[in-house]
Amino acid sequence: MSDRTLPLDEIDRQLIAALQINARESVAVLARQLGIARTTVTSRLARLEKAKVITGYGVRLGQRLADGGLQAYVGITVQPRSGKEVVRRLSAMGQVQQLCAVSGEFDYVAWLRTDSPEQLDQLLDQIGGVEGVEKTTTSIILSSKVDRGQAL
Repeated sequence: MSDRTLPLDEIDRQLIAALQINARESVAVLARQLGIARTTVTSRLARLEKAKVITGYGVRLGQRLADGGLQAYVGITVQPRSGKEVVRRLSAMGQVQQLCAVSGEFDYVAWLRTDSPEQLDQLLDQIGGVEGVEKTTTSIILSSKVDRGQAL
């Protein structure tokens, strides 16, 4: 069963929302918050994990530590039929934290993390120099206002 076929009810959604706020919350506290038995929380968690609705639990860094460097989103436009090679090359760059194919103005959006503006500049030059990349548009992240943080 995949997350596309598992029906989620309101309690599942509330459980997922509570875990997004604090994935280390105890089963007892979750049960009290949701007004259900601890065994129900445990069985629902097992069902959500088995169905891959919940695929893991992770650590989110506090903004001060996470923002110790510089983060940016980069919209990337590529030439026709060059996407596969561009993805391969960007995947090899350790500072590319996430790369998503998107609809709209860009073909891909990358989330970058570097230690300094100089490193970001070098990374953007590298990305722009990848064969098949036509254009990049960069937005530097100033602060995070909402983070429901999937550990990726």
